[in-house]
Amino acid sequence: MILNKETAQKTAELLLQINAIKLKPQNPFIWASGWKSPIYCDNRITMSYPIIRNYLKESLANQIEELYGKPDIIAGVATGAIGIGAIVADYLNLPFCYVRLETKKHGRQNKIEGYLQDGQSVVVIEDLISTGKSSLFAVNALKEVNANVKGMLAIFTYGFIIAEENFSKANITLNTLCDYENLILLAEKSNYINHKEAEILTQWREDPENWSG
Repeated sequence: MILNKETAQKTAELLLQINAIKLKPQNPFIWASGWKSPIYCDNRITMSYPIIRNYLKESLANQIEELYGKPDIIAGVATGAIGIGAIVADYLNLPFCYVRLETKKHGRQNKIEGYLQDGQSVVVIEDLISTGKSSLFAVNALKEVNANVKGMLAIFTYGFIIAEENFSKANITLNTLCDYENLILLAEKSNYINHKEAEILTQWREDPENWSG
């Protein structure tokens, strides 16, 4: 869910500005899953731009307080959301931990890094939502240690139907600063892409697994 359309449009503008999101409908990317995609998103790049990371930090922190008040702790999903999660926690003056996508193979074999007390309320931060599978893995890891997961916030979501279904089944609320629809609207409005390219990008989102480019 998008809480603020102005924030969504501003976030889209900033992500396109620094090429954190690249749109190439005529020359698709290949994802690790094997899917062909006219879009590639790497929000970790935002950490290299102080003005942009501060905007994202403050926007996420404001939404957390609006939705949940102040939780006991902020959790980031490794590896993409460790940076943004940590600075959001710092801004809110809250503890921080992060969740690995698999248990550490040596040492204490942690899945969760940081100090998390039994029963603490947690808001989870993600950088990007695709199918939601890895994000919900982190949520389950937190629940396994009796954390009270209030919800998840992310910078951007592709808005896949499968993600909506996964979050609904897990009974986890997801809110994002920006989504695919607002991104495409802003990109076409600012002439980053033309109308034909916008149509191609819209078609891809309808069936990304079988889209051939």
